[in-house]
Amino acid sequence: MTDRTREDTTRRLERAMGALGTAAMARMDEQLPWFRALSAEDRSWVGLVAQAGIAAFVEWFQHASKDRPTPSIEFFGTAPRELKRSISLQQTVDIVRVVVEVVEAQSHELASPGGEDQLQQAMLHYTRDVAFAAAHVYAREAEARGSWDARLEALIVDALVRGEVDDGLHSWAAALGWTSSPVVVIAGHAPDDDPRAVIDSLREKGRRIGMDLLAGVQADRLIVIVGGAGNADEAARQVVARFGVGPIVIGPEVPDLHAAARSAGAALAGLKAACGWPDAPRPVHAEDLLAERALDGDADARGQLIENVYLPLAGTPLLDTLATYLEQGTSLEATARLLFVHPNTVRYRLKKITELTGYQPTEGRSAFTLQVGLILGRLSENAVAWGP
Repeated sequence: MTDRTREDTTRRLERAMGALGTAAMARMDEQLPWFRALSAEDRSWVGLVAQAGIAAFVEWFQHASKDRPTPSIEFFGTAPRELKRSISLQQTVDIVRVVVEVVEAQSHELASPGGEDQLQQAMLHYTRDVAFAAAHVYAREAEARGSWDARLEALIVDALVRGEVDDGLHSWAAALGWTSSPVVVIAGHAPDDDPRAVIDSLREKGRRIGMDLLAGVQADRLIVIVGGAGNADEAARQVVARFGVGPIVIGPEVPDLHAAARSAGAALAGLKAACGWPDAPRPVHAEDLLAERALDGDADARGQLIENVYLPLAGTPLLDTLATYLEQGTSLEATARLLFVHPNTVRYRLKKITELTGYQPTEGRSAFTLQVGLILGRLSENAVAWGP
């Protein structure tokens, strides 16, 4: 193509830029259902991007003989960041394809006589670079988004661990697409792998199983927040393989993320106290570690044991029966003799204790928990009697 032919084609392209932009918008509206579904503002931005792409091509075409690089990245800056989040990379490729089709359809009118093939070759060259530029832009946006998401995730986990829950927590979670309930927090030791790789693998696992999942590594602890699981055991089963060696503790199920600080507190307290029960299952529920947590100084566990064990029995013969039964090494006959009752009466009372507390005095772990609950209840009553 001679310089005169190129100049003539360039002038034709410059005169047709507005019409090309309008034709591209019309074709997008006709061929792309997702484009029709966009808001008026986003459609307007897409039009500006398409117009900028056409103008950039004309400017590049005019100086192509001087080996000028393709200005295919700059015109993506026309669009605001929000548009890049509304439109996928595949949809961007659709836009480029439509613009190419519009220009190709009018290449005979746009090109100077004898320059049709050269114009089409230039369009292929240019759009190839635009496709690479689009991939570059979306990769850069994804990287920035990933870094921002990682910071939000770390903030959410840290807030729940600290128990500092406010309205900002839900805003952060909403930005990450969190919508699930109920919620359960699982705590254990982190593996030796890179923390970022561990969290990425957990997030990918959550996507595969259809559950919301947030995770954080703090020192040697791995904390996982799971939303939308059928139950706490199911949630733990899905993520247990991602933890390092040592105990894994499942916090209580709570209705939503706002209440997850309670689940996190119980799970972390259980993790700290789990060494007191070396034979605990893996994973183990924080509720099953109430006695160890209470002995380790967990005020919530102490209050829960007093409420669940001591208070339902206080002021009734059941309390003396339980205390005597435990002090006598869970001997039914010895308890009956000391209380001057028939052994069947003791059996009946032990059954009532199980119904009221949920713990079975004849079972080893339950008996231990009941014993701790009794002691804590007596201490709390003594503290009230002595006053502050």
